[in-house]
Amino acid sequence: MTDYHEFFHQFFQVTRQLSKKMNEQLADLDLYSAQWTVIYLLKNNGPSTQAELCHYLNVEAPTMTRTITRLEEAGWVLKTNGRNKREKMIQLSDKAIEMYPLWKEAIQKFEAQVMDAIPEDSQKIIQITFQQMMTNLKEEE
Repeated sequence: MTDYHEFFHQFFQVTRQLSKKMNEQLADLDLYSAQWTVIYLLKNNGPSTQAELCHYLNVEAPTMTRTITRLEEAGWVLKTNGRNKREKMIQLSDKAIEMYPLWKEAIQKFEAQVMDAIPEDSQKIIQITFQQMMTNLKEEE
């Protein structure tokens, strides 16, 4: 059996550093990486319930509640009534839609720096590997 410890150690180091550096890039735009993931999802998929956001992003409800609350306080998202009284739809505000191109540009610049000097075929292998890892993790649920 292969010892994967070093692989996962490096993987976790990269993800922590990635999150830290992305937060630094977004700080001047009053946004954090966790908030960006929600905004990106809402922009691309449209209004969603908190449960849908939790499921897609693989985060627990209390974590998502805190993120949505901060986004709402900043004026980036709005809550509207869903299919019943308890369900709330989360959607981007006009203010967030206006800011989205600036956020996206900062993220794309950061991502390009991170992926610099990594050949495109290697990037595709990494993406395929991550997709298979997610499939394996979901099979264990």
